[in-house]
Amino acid sequence: MAGTLKRMRTFDKLTDLQALVGQHVADSDWITIDQKRIDLFADATGDHQWIHVDPVLAAAGPFGATVAHGFLTLSLLPEMGQSAFKLEDTRMGVNYGLNRVRFPAPVPVGSRLRGRFKLLSYESIEGGAQLTLEVTMEREGSAKPVCIAESVSRRYV
Repeated sequence: MAGTLKRMRTFDKLTDLQALVGQHVADSDWITIDQKRIDLFADATGDHQWIHVDPVLAAAGPFGATVAHGFLTLSLLPEMGQSAFKLEDTRMGVNYGLNRVRFPAPVPVGSRLRGRFKLLSYESIEGGAQLTLEVTMEREGSAKPVCIAESVSRRYV
């Protein structure tokens, strides 16, 4: 059921991921996007466009309500990743960048989102591995994803 918390997928060793290249690895918990989160993001970034922060104007706009910033949606990657899977033997992970990001659909206020993680590549590096994950962010009740991103991270053991 979409409203319940799921169990995080745990891997004992970083190297356990090598065999999963090309496969779905895990799903995150659902995250609710409320107006407070949108407003805090607007304050942090200085992006106060009415479509995000003015419920009255936005109600008459193209989506009928305020919508989350695309970059707010993208910034949920770490939170989603932390609830999706854990690598027991890693001591540190760093964001190395993004290869591709798209926002195919809006995120109206009150939406619930989750991330689906697919491992695209595993490259051994000194002290660990570089992982490229395709993250497809789904909005509950919508067939179209709200964000698709290739996230590159480095994990160190």
